[in-house]
Amino acid sequence: MYLKSLTLRGFKSFASATTLKFEPGICAVVGPNGSGKSNVVDALAWVMGEQGAKNLRGGKMEDVIFAGAGERKPLGRAEVTLTIDNSDGALPIEYREVSVTRRMFRDGASEYEINGSRARLMDIQELLSDSGIGREMHVIVGQGRLAQILESRPEDRRAFIEEAAGVLKHRRRKEKAQRKLVGMQANLDRLNDLTTELRRQLKPLARQAEAAQRAATVQADVRDSRLRLAGHRVVELQEELNSAESQARVLVEKVELVTEQLEEAIAQQTEIDDLLAEATPRAESAQHLWFELSALAERVAATQRIASDRASSIQEVAYSGPDPDILENKAVRADNEYQELAEAAEIARERLEAIQEEAEQREEASREAEQEHLAQVRAIADKREGVVRLLASEESQRKQVESAQAEVSRLAETTQASSQRQRELINEKNAIDESVAQLHAEMAPLSELHTQATTEAETSEKRLEQLRVQRGSIDKLVSRLESRIETLTATMQVVTLEKAPSGLEECTPLGSKVRPRPGTEKAVSAALGRFTEALAAVAFDTGSVNDLDIDSVARTIVVTSAGSDGWRMDADLPSDASWLLDHVDIDSDVRGAITRVLADAVWVPNLEAGRALIEQDPRLRAVTSEGTMLGQGWIELGSGGYSSVEAASHIETAQAELDIAHAQLEELSGTLEGAHHTAAEARVAAARATAALRDHQHRISEAERDSSRLQQQCDAHQKQHQQALEQCTKAEARMNQLQEEWEEIKNRLDRVSDNDIPEEPSSVARDEAASALAQIKAMEMEARLNLRTAEERAENAQGKGEGLRRQAHYERQAKIRHEQAMERRIKQSRLAATVAEGADTLAQRVSMALEKAATEKNSAIAERTRLAAQAANAKDTVNALQNQLNRLSDTAHASEIAQSQSQVRLEEAQEKLVEQLGVPIQDLLRDYAPGADFDVAAERARLKQAEKDLSALGKVNPLALEEFKALEERYEFLSTQLADVEQARQDLGGVIEDVDAKILQLFTDAWRDVEAEFPKVFATLFPGGEGRLILTEPDDMLATGIEVEARPPGKKVKRLSLLSGGEKSLTALAMLVAIFRARPSPFYVMDEVEAALDDVNLRRLIALFEELRKDSQLIVITHQKPTMDVANVLYGVTMRGDGVTRVISQRMSPGVITVEHDDS
Repeated sequence: MYLKSLTLRGFKSFASATTLKFEPGICAVVGPNGSGKSNVVDALAWVMGEQGAKNLRGGKMEDVIFAGAGERKPLGRAEVTLTIDNSDGALPIEYREVSVTRRMFRDGASEYEINGSRARLMDIQELLSDSGIGREMHVIVGQGRLAQILESRPEDRRAFIEEAAGVLKHRRRKEKAQRKLVGMQANLDRLNDLTTELRRQLKPLARQAEAAQRAATVQADVRDSRLRLAGHRVVELQEELNSAESQARVLVEKVELVTEQLEEAIAQQTEIDDLLAEATPRAESAQHLWFELSALAERVAATQRIASDRASSIQEVAYSGPDPDILENKAVRADNEYQELAEAAEIARERLEAIQEEAEQREEASREAEQEHLAQVRAIADKREGVVRLLASEESQRKQVESAQAEVSRLAETTQASSQRQRELINEKNAIDESVAQLHAEMAPLSELHTQATTEAETSEKRLEQLRVQRGSIDKLVSRLESRIETLTATMQVVTLEKAPSGLEECTPLGSKVRPRPGTEKAVSAALGRFTEALAAVAFDTGSVNDLDIDSVARTIVVTSAGSDGWRMDADLPSDASWLLDHVDIDSDVRGAITRVLADAVWVPNLEAGRALIEQDPRLRAVTSEGTMLGQGWIELGSGGYSSVEAASHIETAQAELDIAHAQLEELSGTLEGAHHTAAEARVAAARATAALRDHQHRISEAERDSSRLQQQCDAHQKQHQQALEQCTKAEARMNQLQEEWEEIKNRLDRVSDNDIPEEPSSVARDEAASALAQIKAMEMEARLNLRTAEERAENAQGKGEGLRRQAHYERQAKIRHEQAMERRIKQSRLAATVAEGADTLAQRVSMALEKAATEKNSAIAERTRLAAQAANAKDTVNALQNQLNRLSDTAHASEIAQSQSQVRLEEAQEKLVEQLGVPIQDLLRDYAPGADFDVAAERARLKQAEKDLSALGKVNPLALEEFKALEERYEFLSTQLADVEQARQDLGGVIEDVDAKILQLFTDAWRDVEAEFPKVFATLFPGGEGRLILTEPDDMLATGIEVEARPPGKKVKRLSLLSGGEKSLTALAMLVAIFRARPSPFYVMDEVEAALDDVNLRRLIALFEELRKDSQLIVITHQKPTMDVANVLYGVTMRGDGVTRVISQRMSPGVITVEHDDS
């Protein structure tokens, strides 16, 4: 036996579920201070039944529940599970593995479990006590426990040995017996008091009993008379009860008979239901398969139609755009034309330049003549005004010239930037125009694909709508047929309810069990006559007619039994006549009765054939298809409305039509599902094509909008550029003008300084220069117009060649795409043709499979329908028998009630007899049964006289004698009980003595072994030292305590208080190890017991550990590395900042180190 595992949930610092898997040998638990190592020891003590909160290092027991730390919230409960390997059977329980669980909640409630079953603390303590584990927990040596052992009283040290010796459960038995003995003394005192009181009451009661005895004679007469009258009453009640029992037996026999019939019918119904339960899944499976094949057939057909349409609709179309080669030739011619126009423009430009040079020369000459003239005029004026004003004008004009030059420079930069932006916009617009052209070229295949997908979707929708319309018409037909069937059925049920007597409400119309062949409904109805409105109640017992309310019921025929169905009349019929029974199907349960009713009915084609038949055999009845019936000397004709037979026939016909409609509806449902699927796929394809087309159109619109936007920007920039050019030209003209004016002012200054100034200016030279300038200006204007015309024609021709080349490039790309699209369409056409061919083959196979599935479906449904009809008939029979059984059961119940009432009256009379007279019924009937000559009136007179005599005796205590006897019996009983209690007291004393002897034996044996082991262990821990254990009262082994004497080597002290801390620890350990060796336990827990030891003493203690682990398992909480070195398993305990303890295990084996995380 050893500890196998320990699981902690919410215990102290173990907030998360943590499992420590122990192994035999030494298991060392290591870790830093405050990490929760000692909590493992507390958990072991707690789960084994520790009840002291202080022993668990807490103030109250609820402190064991995790109280929260950091972000972790407090928990509501703590739970510890200890699993013990019980393979050696050390624990008295039939399990190889025992799990002990203790659970505590915040409200203080505790739970204990053993292997998952609820248990008590006492159960756990008794389970562990045989292994030497008790309330002292000597196997768990916690922190401070060593000092506690040495500092404790001698009697407390004795408890450690008792616990190891297994004395605990015997001491508990002794304490229990002592408690019983104390309680028994109180009962003994009570019994003595009661017997004394009873002796005091007996004497006066004896006197009253003597007085009552004198009235006994008269009372005997009264009693005899009453008994004889009671016997007469009991006999009467018994005769009444026998009559009720006889009637009940008859009813029970009837109930048993009907119950047997009902059981047979239920067995038959169960058999049919089983067959129906087997047939229903087959029918549903066949119907489901047929349904899926129908949907598949519709999808294959739709695929074939689409593939055929695609194969036939795709035709090769020649490219309709212009020829790219022709466009390129036109581009070449346009380039040549542009070259010619450019050369003409160049010639016109050269001529214009020559004219402009000559014009400039003439302008210069004219300007010089004009200036000369103006200079003369101004010089004359300046000479008059003075030089000072000219100097001011010259300075002002110079500043204006500088400002105009700056403005011209700024406008020139603006014009250049505008020109650059204009070129960028033009390039961007050309790129977008190319993209637009390419998008337009890609538009045609998408439009074609969209048209094709839309057409296929419309076709699928039309097909789906046709199927929906067809299903709607069939749904309407099904509704009409169901309504007709419901109306006819309701009519038959109303007739049944009107005619059914009370108690036969569950009968069925006879018409539902008779099914004429088509065309013979009226004939069968006429031949049945009043039987058409009869009721079928096969299980009806004619003997129970008396139970029905006959007077309140209309005249009704009830078919009650099947009878024989093989009898037919012996008669020769004409060739055109036939027995009416051959034209009708009858259910087996009423076939005999209906056969007898229709045995003489013959179907004839007309009245003449009927008359001939009657003349041939007057026994027969002839009936025509119209319902006219003939007999010997009579004829029945006319219409009486629908009979139940005709209604049932119409119901059957409508049901057949309804079944056909349902079959069509099921078949159409499969086809409709396939059409739905095909239409959905077509809608998805059309939606995708539409989305692709719209996306492409959107891209074209976006590109065109971008092109338009860029065109507008180009126009705006062109306008701005033109305005900038105009402003620049105006600025240059103004600058030139200002420069000319500046030069003129400077010339005027020069002239003012010249003294040779005429009085009047000459205008001849100026006029001649102006005339020559006017002529050259006219020639310049003409040349300029010619140049503008040539440049415009060249500009018009300049972009034409490039545009034609771009168009040729786009057309060539479009032609390639068209050819690729045609190639794809041809491939698609071929693929569609292949798909259509494959779909045709698949459609044939699916059609064959569908036909086979339809055959199997129809067969399975027919079988299910047949079984369902049989099940319905069986159910009707069971219902009828059940109703009859219920009626008989009600009658039998009423009879049982009457019998019970008679029984109750008899029992009441018996109880009253026993209560009043105290005579059993058997004795009464044996001794006081009335004879044949018994006179009731005389006996009553005798009773009256006796009662009169009794009253004349005066007042007496009639209960005195009985009370005296009862009190005397009670006194004797209590005396006996008093003796028994005295004997039980003596027995308990013997039990206590036996337990003391057992405790004495166990303790004495254990003491001797421990006493012998202690010096050895002490010598091991203190080589050269001496130690022994001494009894404080050797003569009283049941109450003696234990003293410890220890003398370490080199010291003469024996008092424990004079020892050092390490010596005290080793001495306490010596005592515990002596107990361990004398009475080994399966395991021991040591919590830092070597903390105060030096290395030498630690090695000695480890040697004892290694010796102990041969027979026991050791769980050691330690900080010492030597202790860790000898451990088989190391458990590392750590605590992070969240205040939660986590465990890591490391198994120590030669050459192998296995690390396991035990924090679950």
